[in-house]
Amino acid sequence: MSFFTKLTILPRWVIAVIDACILFSSAFFAFLVRFNFEWLEIQDNDFALGSAVFMVIGISVLQATNSQEGIVRHTGFRDGLNIFKSIFINFGVICILIFFRGNILYDRFILPTSILIIASVFSLVLLIFYRLMVKELFVYFKNEGVVKSSKNGVIFGAGEAGIITKEAIVRDSKSLFNIVAFLDDDPKKEGKHILGKRIYKGLGDLEKLAEKFGVTELIIAVRDLAVTRKNEITDECLRLKISVSIVPPVDQWINGGLSAGAIREVKIEDLLSREQIFLDNPRIHQDLEGKVILVTGAAGSIGSELCRQISHYDPKLLILFDIAESALYDVEQEFKENHAFCPIKIVLGDIRNMKKVKEVFKAYKPQVVFHAAAYKHVPMMEKYPEEAIQSNILGTKILADISAFAKVDKFVFVSTDKSVNPTNVMGASKRAAEMYVQALNEYLETNHKSFHTKFITTRFGNVLDSNGSVIPLFKKQILHGGPITVTHPEITRYFMTIPEACQLVLEAGIMGEGGEIFVFDMGEPIKILDLAIKMIQLSGKKVDEDIKVVVSGLREGEKLYEELLNDFETVKITHHPKIKIAQVLPSSYNKINGQIELFIEMVTKNSENELVSHLKVIVPEFISNSSRFGVLDRLN
Repeated sequence: MSFFTKLTILPRWVIAVIDACILFSSAFFAFLVRFNFEWLEIQDNDFALGSAVFMVIGISVLQATNSQEGIVRHTGFRDGLNIFKSIFINFGVICILIFFRGNILYDRFILPTSILIIASVFSLVLLIFYRLMVKELFVYFKNEGVVKSSKNGVIFGAGEAGIITKEAIVRDSKSLFNIVAFLDDDPKKEGKHILGKRIYKGLGDLEKLAEKFGVTELIIAVRDLAVTRKNEITDECLRLKISVSIVPPVDQWINGGLSAGAIREVKIEDLLSREQIFLDNPRIHQDLEGKVILVTGAAGSIGSELCRQISHYDPKLLILFDIAESALYDVEQEFKENHAFCPIKIVLGDIRNMKKVKEVFKAYKPQVVFHAAAYKHVPMMEKYPEEAIQSNILGTKILADISAFAKVDKFVFVSTDKSVNPTNVMGASKRAAEMYVQALNEYLETNHKSFHTKFITTRFGNVLDSNGSVIPLFKKQILHGGPITVTHPEITRYFMTIPEACQLVLEAGIMGEGGEIFVFDMGEPIKILDLAIKMIQLSGKKVDEDIKVVVSGLREGEKLYEELLNDFETVKITHHPKIKIAQVLPSSYNKINGQIELFIEMVTKNSENELVSHLKVIVPEFISNSSRFGVLDRLN
């Protein structure tokens, strides 16, 4: 037993010896069967020579086809096919020898055809059988003596991924799972067995299995399972107090093989309340290839992911512009390690610094600008409105103006759903910036028809796992034992993933002809209280027992419901059903430009109330909520 527990790979010479014995024995047994165990008749037909020929040629073919190269304890379907091919070739070679026997050997049968057929069948069965037997022995002796915790589980998915998952669990001696059944939505599989375990349909029998076998774990092993189905599975498991795990996407383990350790717990990100939207437009490559591209806010969540995605479209140069020194350094190191194929230039600077921005445009002459730099934390900007105005409005104006003078091809502005009917300074500042770039685009279209920069805006909601997102905050609060703080029991938000958001920005960049505001169909909004409760349950804790949920009250400027369109906006469809264009009447350029330029002096001389009051003039739908600036609405 100690030999098997220490041995990891069966030596090749051992495999060759066993194969040789099987081939010789199969031929000898074929003689016995063919001649009804009549020893004299067997001797008359030179059984020793015939068996030896079958063995020698068979071993040669097995080596030639690399059938002895595989690791026996990992024998699979392909190995069986390879052995079948080897036996078939062996059969053919010996048939050729028999046909030409009179010319190259002597005029006697080496192996009668009937014996050759019987020997081939026997050897095929035995060669595959012993490999599978060795495979099982390795698993048995590796696991013998290992004390496992009692974690009876089921696998949801009786397809290829489910089978691979079960095999990975069996192979891993450290795995704590004991799979007792499979579940699958395919009614054709119900009642059948895979790897010795029965398949049950859907979730209907999960409660019965939990009672019968004490199931405490469920592993989702289905490729591209719909998000709605993941939520249904998770909700049922949470109801039955069953832990939910998931097999990672196939592209993350296909080369290295799946291991039991790769199976991870379901995260809240897996349960996004709609299907992720993937955009694959070949025009993106055409528009970005060979161009100099500038990304502001390149060290942030959206900006850095934009840079990662852009790097795959073969730009001539990618300029990463940000004011955050440490974060920009981290992104630079990541690009050196993982995206070295993309030429980059790191620029530490502030978009509010006109001199710095002009130097960048003069030195590198960017052709496409993705403007993701912004102050976006609602409570922080409510405390420091002058910073939101300087960065989100004046910084955008500086960048947009210089882009127009430099004859940049396209300027893509990253906005937010908080700009719609804003209730806070941050949202209002982003709406003012939207108004400016739209007005500038119309002005250029009217006065510079031969060529002008196309200004395009994108709007989307909260981004999962971005800096300042509620998800990382809840994770940290759960890690510290709570409580989780929710500002209001009815507050809802739209969510999307960082890659989705950046795909939208890139898609807008190539779709846009100038002046559009692109909005995403983000599905149904999520109630933050439900999100908090589900995150607590997924962590294995009990709500209000292990971790409490505390309603802290709306923060300054915060509103209950986010919107993607205001009351005066309509939408126009595009080539993609999930992307729409907000129909917004642009402001007069001279008017909005004059209003924004007033801020240049006001930010240094005027009070915050005067700054916010002027912002309300620019964005008349800006009505403060739960904010000290609410008094300004009553005065107007």
